[in-house]
Amino acid sequence: MPRDTYSQRRDRRADPLETIWIDALPEGAVPAFEAALQTVCRSVALFRDEATDTWRVEGVRPQGAGDEELAGAMALAALVSAIEPPPLQAAPVEAEGWLARTLQSFPESPVGRRFLIRPTHLPDRRVHGRIVLKLDAGIAFGSGEHGSTRGCLVAFERVAQDGRRRSRVLDLGTGSGILAMGAAKRLRRKVLATDIEPWSVRVAEQNARMNGVGALVRARVADGWRDRHVRRGRPYDLVFANILARPLCSMAASLSIALAPGGTAILAGLLDTQARMVLAAHRRRGLVLERRLPQGAWTTLVLRRRA
Repeated sequence: MPRDTYSQRRDRRADPLETIWIDALPEGAVPAFEAALQTVCRSVALFRDEATDTWRVEGVRPQGAGDEELAGAMALAALVSAIEPPPLQAAPVEAEGWLARTLQSFPESPVGRRFLIRPTHLPDRRVHGRIVLKLDAGIAFGSGEHGSTRGCLVAFERVAQDGRRRSRVLDLGTGSGILAMGAAKRLRRKVLATDIEPWSVRVAEQNARMNGVGALVRARVADGWRDRHVRRGRPYDLVFANILARPLCSMAASLSIALAPGGTAILAGLLDTQARMVLAAHRRRGLVLERRLPQGAWTTLVLRRRA
């Protein structure tokens, strides 16, 4: 059965919803299980239990939607995290109440000095000196609220000021397309935005058109560096990879080959405790650290290939 389009999902927000959650996760397992819930949830949040030093990952989805897909994603998260799968719990919520809370919790948000994240339920207005990125408040990923996404935008803001030529840009694991759109608007360059999830690619395409950069952002389904179109675009002057720590480590060799001399990679989706592991994997491939930006529990790494 074909997946719903983005507009159809938005139109059916009054459907019965449920909250699903996983408790008592160790910190290192959080990114994998967050990604698992994002496969089916419209909104995902993280909560830390100070007393036990464990995490709760919680999401909202239409009741029973994507059970088979979620089961596979949960099994993969458990395998990647090397832990026993914790029990998944669920409870019904009122759709209208969830939507109201979502809109209320997603205000207009400045990021760094140059970007402004504006949800579509707020009216357009000019903001001097800011690049506005419009996104739907119901997007479950890449809304700019997450520490890893904010870290990437702040890092890119500084990278874009270094005066280096950025002709070839790749956003690997684009999600909502927010980073690709930010790069396209700031650099006025074409950006290849890829994701392994077809729905994410459709969302990124629609967001790019809504933000007036549909002609600059080319979104396509691709399995990372294995995709021939991604390899054909090498060498890249700038690569965003906001994914997970372990995939980042496994792709370090491919990234080092794909970066142009003097090229920059902005890596995110990793907890602060995982930064050393990710950095070590890339240093072994000859990349050097330019900057490390913490955003709460998350860290963004800015790496460069020597000229």
